[in-house]
Amino acid sequence: MVKKKESETKPSLTAENILPQINKKTKLGDLRKIAKEIKRDQELAMELWSTENYMPRLLAILIMDKKLLSEDVIDKLVQDMQMHPYDERNYLMDWFMANQLTKDKKKIALMESWEDSSSPLQRRAFWYYQARLRWTGQTPPDNTADLVAAIETNISQEEPEVQWAMNFTAGWIGVYDEENRARCIEIGEKTGLYKGDHVSKGCTPNYLPEFITIEVNKRA
Repeated sequence: MVKKKESETKPSLTAENILPQINKKTKLGDLRKIAKEIKRDQELAMELWSTENYMPRLLAILIMDKKLLSEDVIDKLVQDMQMHPYDERNYLMDWFMANQLTKDKKKIALMESWEDSSSPLQRRAFWYYQARLRWTGQTPPDNTADLVAAIETNISQEEPEVQWAMNFTAGWIGVYDEENRARCIEIGEKTGLYKGDHVSKGCTPNYLPEFITIEVNKRA
């Protein structure tokens, strides 16, 4: 049996210094502080990613060099996320979208091609990005009617992680697009998704009739 070279298995000195700073009690703000000191370092990012641990992977995303994120690399990263438990993999994808994919026009165009991707996480990113455009007050593309029609047709059959993002998109369309508000409310009534779910104090329920009504009233 051939032994792996020590250099192939031993963490770099930089990684050895960083990894002890990261544990389950580490907050996202702490990761951002560490990332600010490192700036961009793709080699270190991939080394942290290779640990297969959740918090180091969140840090890795922050220090990745977007110029080196080819479509093949992105596909591999998304595939790697699938090894994590449900909540972790969804947050990794959302974090990756917010901190890398939305920062570059080519990456945005790639995300916009993921509506029918075979990867649930890529489909989630497609829908979450559409919701984010509206939720952050950006001018959305002229695709609202198509999105609502796709949600009406497909949301009930989708994977849970994609369903949530589609529902979120329908919610924000319903809030900001009066013409489609009734249709979005009806989607919630028909699917019953998230109806009766408990939410933390101060949070808006995900059930579309409640979400849309509450958020519209906030803006009245």
